[in-house]
Amino acid sequence: MSDKAIRVLVAGLGNMGLSHAKAYHNNPAYEIVGLVNRSPVDLPQELKSYPFHDDFLTALAEIGPDLASINTYSDTHADYAIAAMQAGAHVFLEKPIATTVEDAERVVACALQHKRKLVVGYILRHHPSWIAFIEQARALGGPYVFRLNLNQQSSGPEWLTHKSLLDSTSPIVDCGVHYVDVMCQITDAKPLKVHGMGVRLSYEIADDMYNYGHFQVLFDDGSVGWYEAGWGPMMSETAFFVKDIVSPNGSVSIVMEDGAKSADIESHTKTSTIRVHRSATDASGNFCDDDIDHTMDEEPDHQRLCDREQQYVAIAIRDNLDLTRHMHDAVASLRICLAADESVRSGSEVWLSQQDIA
Repeated sequence: MSDKAIRVLVAGLGNMGLSHAKAYHNNPAYEIVGLVNRSPVDLPQELKSYPFHDDFLTALAEIGPDLASINTYSDTHADYAIAAMQAGAHVFLEKPIATTVEDAERVVACALQHKRKLVVGYILRHHPSWIAFIEQARALGGPYVFRLNLNQQSSGPEWLTHKSLLDSTSPIVDCGVHYVDVMCQITDAKPLKVHGMGVRLSYEIADDMYNYGHFQVLFDDGSVGWYEAGWGPMMSETAFFVKDIVSPNGSVSIVMEDGAKSADIESHTKTSTIRVHRSATDASGNFCDDDIDHTMDEEPDHQRLCDREQQYVAIAIRDNLDLTRHMHDAVASLRICLAADESVRSGSEVWLSQQDIA
């Protein structure tokens, strides 16, 4: 592609979609050619001058953008992404990539067939502190114990958003793909089996959906992972954000600052402090090393993190980056989370075949 601005159509103007739209607005690499939302939305002042549409497929056909930024509900992701790539556009696609493994594979196959760039919104991959967290954990060596969660005590508009998400996606899938991706970046082992449990804690959601769940995943090097996610006004603010990686050689943990709230989107990515603990002891059984706290000063806030992510999208398009591994990683993490969802619904553990995880 030339040095001309990348013409982007932004679909879905919820929390993430608005943040991405602001990132495009402030980046000279982009030109916003349209905003799409099924219902009216109160736009920030800087976005009010852009053409507004209420139907993505119609806007896609009329505008013919270079990039479609898809930040809609999960059950539209696959069809919208495939339509955009078939129409000649590259795609930024918020996670999860789809709601089934088959649809996720269709999206990736379409990107490869049409030679389009597909960047999936795994925002933690662009966070310098999370990159450091993963590097510190890898340096310890496995096997690992992964203890990760993200519970959100939501009310008012946040609970309305969660209830809308629960129409199609459980918390352990919607949020879990981020943290399973972190597990897979730390260990190079293959996942073998998944066991999940969940419970419906609200009469305001469908009978066949649950708003709290957790799962365990076993890897072929002996590593084990635990992930927990719950949404709603009943969730506790205690220990809502646990990020521990443990190995025979010690542990790496994210230590949250006092007063952090689970409904604050900034707390979902902010690391505050990374604590590294070494397990080595001397002849007396005392630790050889003190714990080391790495203070993450001047971390990017949520908006600057979205800015970094969309800058990566521009580089991927302009420099023709090979995104094959990125796309397959997105499918792999989704596969594990959907296996966990299957386990919740069936009451049985789910084994992942070697073909599934290759």
